This record gives sequence, C-alpha cells and structure tokens, in this order.
Amino acid sequence: MIPITGHTQLTGLLGSPVSHSISPMMHNEAFSQLGLDYVYLCFDVGTDTLKTAVDGLKTIGIRGFNCTMPDKNLMCELVDHLSPAARMIGAVNTVLNENGVLTGYNTDGMGYMQAVKDAGHDIIGKKMTLLGAGGAATAICVQAALDGVKEINIFSIKDAFWNRAEHLVDTINKDTNCKAQLFDLADKTELAKSIAESQILTNGTSVGMAPNVNHCIIEDMSKFPDDLIVSDVIYNPRETKFLRLARERGLKTFNGLYMLLYQGAKAFEIWTGKEMPVDIIKEKYFS
Repeated sequence: MIPITGHTQLTGLLGSPVSHSISPMMHNEAFSQLGLDYVYLCFDVGTDTLKTAVDGLKTIGIRGFNCTMPDKNLMCELVDHLSPAARMIGAVNTVLNENGVLTGYNTDGMGYMQAVKDAGHDIIGKKMTLLGAGGAATAICVQAALDGVKEINIFSIKDAFWNRAEHLVDTINKDTNCKAQLFDLADKTELAKSIAESQILTNGTSVGMAPNVNHCIIEDMSKFPDDLIVSDVIYNPRETKFLRLARERGLKTFNGLYMLLYQGAKAFEIWTGKEMPVDIIKEKYFS
C-alpha cells in the first residue's frame, strides 16, 4: 500500500449501502501496484444528502468518484458535463473532477462490452436479445449500440421502467446506427423469434440473484440456436440457474463478474490516465 501523504489524491464511492463493495480493495490494490499516490474510500450517501456531499467533495478537491444506487440518476443533475453514454442512459456511475468542473460518465456498459471480448466473443455488427430495462440493462444497451451492435431487441415486463425503455429505444434509433426495439417479455412468440436470430442473449435483470437462486427468467432452452452466447449480469451466484441451464444445453456462457471488474478499470483510467493492472486484480479478487 502506498503511504498517504500531503499529495495523496482522493477517490471513492458514493451510495447506500456501500459497506459490501469490493471497489476499495480493487482500486487501492491497483494504485499500489502502479505506485500511484491515490486512495479510494467508501461514503454512505443517499439521494437526500447527495448534493451536499458532492459540493463538499468538489470543494476539497477530490479527483473523482464512483456512484452506485440510489445515486446514479440524480448524479446526472449534479455534474457540469455528461458523456454521450451517460446522457443516453440517464445515469452516472463515474465522475471526474477537473479543477472544479465535474464530468459524469457511465462505465457499466463499457464494462459489459469488455467482458464480452474477454470471454472471446465479437458481437459487433450482430444482433442482441436483452432481457430487462432497468439500470444495468439500459447501460448495456446504450454502450452496445454505440460500439456497433447492429440490432438490439429489449424484452421487459410492463413495469415502472417501461416508459423509460420506450424513450431509450427512440434515443438509440435516433442517435446511433443500431436498430432497437422494445417488446413485452410476456410475448413468448416474439422472444423465441428474436433469440433464434441473435448472436447473444443477455439477462440484464436481477432474476436468479442470491438469495433467490432457484429463479430463472427462461426455463426452456431446448430450441435455442447451437451457437448462441448466453450471458448474465449477475455474479452472485457465479453461475445462475439461467447460465447453468444454458451450459447444460451446450451453449457458451459468462457471468457479470468481469463487467464489474472492467467498469472499475475504465473509471480508474478516467481518473489516473493509466490502465488498471486487471490481470493482477483478477487473480487477487475475482478468481
């Protein structure tokens, strides 16, 4: 660990709760490995005190910070500039402070797209079927569209996220070269057709996350294409029922663990201008 000095630059995480986060271990290890005079801390801050906290952190000269739930959406209103992805998603998970000017980014989708590459797949120019329209799914959808995925079909229940998903689809179709469509998850005929035409199927919902590990968003995978890639944003458990059924069907799968790693690596790069030593971090905290 690099000793804290009078020059140490502060980074951290805002959200509530945050005590479970592995981000401090990941970032502080990376700082130490590269000999960078930075430190990363967690701050339990909800939306009611978020503006006060951000003003204070800006005043003391924080270099940058991550934010997690429930702060991601409100953070869009508290920064001076938004990256294209953060603007389209409507959520910020990484902030850079440059002389009091705050720029908000969303690296969640970047993390997912890097995880796809890390798993050995290329989905650029291909079709994706995405389950869910919440925060993680939205970030994946936007970054996939920006990176060059040709077509994305989003399947969601008609809940509080539905209207936002309709707006997201309109934005993607207007601002990118990707064709996006929104469907009701209950439309099994349309879902089967979309999966049959897709290179990758991604569960962007929390269905199957611990402790509800016996839940699965799709049970019957018998008619899935043999070359379909199946992924899940969940990493607890490491193998959800959704991924287990896909693996038993003989399909290639990967979970959300490296999405977590790579979104953090991108934030690290934004703050420091250096690449996180991901191989070391993987071995120490993600194996």
